[in-house]
Amino acid sequence: MSGRKTKRNLNELVDELDAITSLSKDRFAHLSSAQLNWKPGLDRWSIGQCFDHLMTANEPYFPIFERIAKGEKKNSLWESMPFVPGLFGGLLVKSLDPSSTRKLKAPKPFMPLASDLDDRIIERFAAQQEDLSEAMAALEGRDLDAIKVTSPALKLITYSLRDACTIIVVHEQRHLQQAERVLTSAQFPAS
Repeated sequence: MSGRKTKRNLNELVDELDAITSLSKDRFAHLSSAQLNWKPGLDRWSIGQCFDHLMTANEPYFPIFERIAKGEKKNSLWESMPFVPGLFGGLLVKSLDPSSTRKLKAPKPFMPLASDLDDRIIERFAAQQEDLSEAMAALEGRDLDAIKVTSPALKLITYSLRDACTIIVVHEQRHLQQAERVLTSAQFPAS
């Protein structure tokens, strides 16, 4: 699971999504609520917050993907502007790539809840991931590069459907690494 070196096809993206789901369950599903909510610092996220953030960030893609799968989505005038979607998509994929060391701040609507999440957060994440895999797989046969979408976070940002799916995957990989760093912290509470 590494960052984008070449354009990934839909099957590769769905496989990477499924791998994230499996790894998340293996590494974090057994943790207690206290462990999932433990934060390595006041301004740092807990493991639970990482997964809550991903669920919040992914949710707005479901109606977009559904409209595309049904053939109901048409590119808006802004989405049809030459070069704009390609520019934003590539920049977002690169900045969200797990290998990027650049620290990013989540858009306000996608900020995680306070760290008081129950121990079913990983179970809920895995269930949403299954739905997301199905939603992405339903895009098969669509032109991933010609169809453009508007970012759910910032309405001025547009990118291709391929970039939208890639952004979801690299964003999840980035936060999976963040959760792993919390888990392996020397101060992480024992069960």
